[in-house]
Amino acid sequence: MSKTAQTGFPGNIIYFEDLSPEDLNVLKQSSVSRTLNAGETIFHEGEPATGLWMVESGRVKISKINPDGNEHILHILGVGDTFNDVATLDGGHNPASAIALSKVTVRMIPAASIRELIETNGQFALKVVRVLAHRVRSLAGQIENLALYSVVVRLARFLLKQSHDPNLSGPGITRTAIAAHLATTPQTISVALRELETTESIRFDRHQIIILDEDKLRKIAML
Repeated sequence: MSKTAQTGFPGNIIYFEDLSPEDLNVLKQSSVSRTLNAGETIFHEGEPATGLWMVESGRVKISKINPDGNEHILHILGVGDTFNDVATLDGGHNPASAIALSKVTVRMIPAASIRELIETNGQFALKVVRVLAHRVRSLAGQIENLALYSVVVRLARFLLKQSHDPNLSGPGITRTAIAAHLATTPQTISVALRELETTESIRFDRHQIIILDEDKLRKIAML
């Protein structure tokens, strides 16, 4: 998922930051904005992709359901994040579902508008390649975390990331959502939190998790 460089639309989106005012205006005029409540679906996995989406307010989860009916949250997104990049570019179907974690406002730029820019603007095409390359690196790190590290280590890494990324906190970021993102259960997350609390690296209750010793938590996270 890509992130905006600052607040606003659309020139601050990293894909579009170097575009001319004329190109930006075309994107703005072709875009569509939607507001949804928590739990409402923005799009379903397997549907034809309509375009590039961005979060203007609230939180969005990108998730898949396994054959047993369990949800895995691939990404938790907030203000300034974009999503469904790949499906927009390859003309395929949505690889996962996008669902509002809280009340959200999202905006979609049609795939045709994005593809036209790629065909006519070499600088924009190069920017897309760079952003997608960064995304591949991020996905590789996510796979490494799930395959090689325990729930305690994964949770410690998430809490450190959460402390520096406001999009990972706030409405909708429940213990259940964190569990689905870390490929485990809420009960296991509770056990892991208690284990971290015994190390005096964090303190938690039903409402908040407080990092007491970031250096100690980083050691537990193996960073």
